[in-house]
Amino acid sequence: MTPRLTNPRDLPPQEDNAFDMADTLAEAESEAADETVDTPQTPESVKRGVDVIKKHWRHAPNGPGVYRMIAENGEVLYVGKAKNVRKRVASYTRLAGHVNRIARMISATTTMMFISVETETDALLLEANLIKQMKPRFNVLMRDDKSFPYILIAKDHDAPQILKHRGARVRKGDYFGPFASVWAVNRALNALERAFLLRSCTQSFYDNRTRPCLLYQIKRCSGPCTGEISMDDYAELVREARDFLSGKSRNVREQLAREMTAASERLEFERAARLRDRISALSAVQGAQGINPRGVEEADVFAIAKDAGRFCIEAFFFRAYQNWGNRSYFPRADATLSESEVLDAFLAQFYQEHPSARCVFLSHPIEDDALLEEALTARLGRRVELLAPQRGEKRELVEHALQNARQALGRKLAEDASQQRLLAALGQAFGLASVPRRIEVYDNSHIGGAQAIGAMIVAGPAGFMKAHYRTFNIRSADITPGDDFGMMRETLTRRFARLAKEGEKEQDSDAFPATPDLILIDGGRGQFEVARDVLRELGVEGVAIASIAKGADRNAGRETFFVEGHEPFRLPPHDPALYFVQRLRDEAHRFAIGTHRARRKKEFTKNPLDEIAGVGPARKRALLLAFGSAKAVSKAALSDLEKVPGVNKATARLVYEHFQRE
Repeated sequence: MTPRLTNPRDLPPQEDNAFDMADTLAEAESEAADETVDTPQTPESVKRGVDVIKKHWRHAPNGPGVYRMIAENGEVLYVGKAKNVRKRVASYTRLAGHVNRIARMISATTTMMFISVETETDALLLEANLIKQMKPRFNVLMRDDKSFPYILIAKDHDAPQILKHRGARVRKGDYFGPFASVWAVNRALNALERAFLLRSCTQSFYDNRTRPCLLYQIKRCSGPCTGEISMDDYAELVREARDFLSGKSRNVREQLAREMTAASERLEFERAARLRDRISALSAVQGAQGINPRGVEEADVFAIAKDAGRFCIEAFFFRAYQNWGNRSYFPRADATLSESEVLDAFLAQFYQEHPSARCVFLSHPIEDDALLEEALTARLGRRVELLAPQRGEKRELVEHALQNARQALGRKLAEDASQQRLLAALGQAFGLASVPRRIEVYDNSHIGGAQAIGAMIVAGPAGFMKAHYRTFNIRSADITPGDDFGMMRETLTRRFARLAKEGEKEQDSDAFPATPDLILIDGGRGQFEVARDVLRELGVEGVAIASIAKGADRNAGRETFFVEGHEPFRLPPHDPALYFVQRLRDEAHRFAIGTHRARRKKEFTKNPLDEIAGVGPARKRALLLAFGSAKAVSKAALSDLEKVPGVNKATARLVYEHFQRE
């Protein structure tokens, strides 16, 4: 794909005698003129947006490509693709007949940009990539793009390791998945270790064993590290595990059953018992899968449900005739879109990050099925089939996914309604003029002032918004160790100073705001006064402040609240608003302590060699293997450093001079 970026401002003026484009331009201008009919009901903002689009439309490429609609502040409003970009953009030049979402998008548009590509498939892939990067508010957005976990049987050692893998496939081996959750992978690994006795230890642990570890004693490893099993027999276990995960589970179980029978006939009852336990472990893997297809070896199943203007997409993953789990997605999409439109946009973004199965089954047919099929086939290197089955076992799989999608959406709507009632109760308890949409809760964590951090969690109508959580490493030299007031001042100052610097982007009314309506501080009157002073100094207005002081015995339910314009007060013991505040405070406390512990652990394991620029993991490992410790490296002579394998003279001098300066 060779994209060609076109900015209309950089194009030279087109001459009137450009015969190669004259007929096309005249025809398109005529169509646009016919559709551009002014009506008294057309808002002025839409008229301005249409005028802007008309100016850019003349320079739109007359072929496949991607277009971006951009607001005055530079925010990308919408990313779209088209087989013919000029014809697609011409559809926005009408003054009437647009749904509300499109009319608002046109009103906010002040400029456009175009990218030409070779094929429509390239346009589809580029559109999905740009949507993921820019997150335009008028596109359907996939909210959860986390990678899926896989099971990896490595091939880079004589005794292959079985482990959980996530991320890029850089290690040589066989990957089996995707699994819908880490819990599903851990459960499968636990059973597979008992069934095939493959090692799961790291390479360094394996190399330094002199006797079998605990996993061997509890019959979850065959002990290749100390020669408890021959390499040929271990290779046979690896082959059986690969066969089982590749769909040949029946053959593996039948082979183990024959071996168990033969062992019992030879009166080798201990071996027969071990084989019996392995067969039982394999049954546990398959029995916990729930619905297992009989005639579908490999497929991804997507079903979409819509209710109350919200969408839920349920994804099931079937590999090796087994159900490897499911995951629910709640994409951000306009309520006027149909299920097919949302599913179409979602799939392009989903497969931007994840490999597809050979078959993709859908609950609703989509418009770009042939185009997406072509793109997935090119990426996977083998034929990918995309269809909405109407009968048989495939339809049963889709119906099962659709039922789960409806149930998940029902639960989500119920949770959101409950959350909305809690937000309303909290706003009423604190005397707010309206229901808060964004609540930020702040807390500090440290030990005697060491590794001090400030933490911010965010809650809204959809519950805890973990993508918006932030931590602040307290770095001011003026703060006395253990000064909670000073730490809170620095945290709030950095947070709201940055918010003022970035500015509040113009947002859709349904978008989650960037500025809080209410901030909660874990502390008493002192923290409350600090927060009020910080916001006053920065000129922040329209943000309510409340602090939560624990009771005399630090008992939950006896908290005292400090709110602007009110005397300190308590909430009734069984008030839902009180429970909600306690949940918010506990979540902030959990997040702050967890971050502090992670930072403290990092400090404990910090190595002086990490501070030397140019010394990476390989050279660091070589130095530690040669001298035993970083302290010994610091005392080594330059000549000794130069003798370390893998460390050249320049690096040796760099290390030597670093410790000499210390």
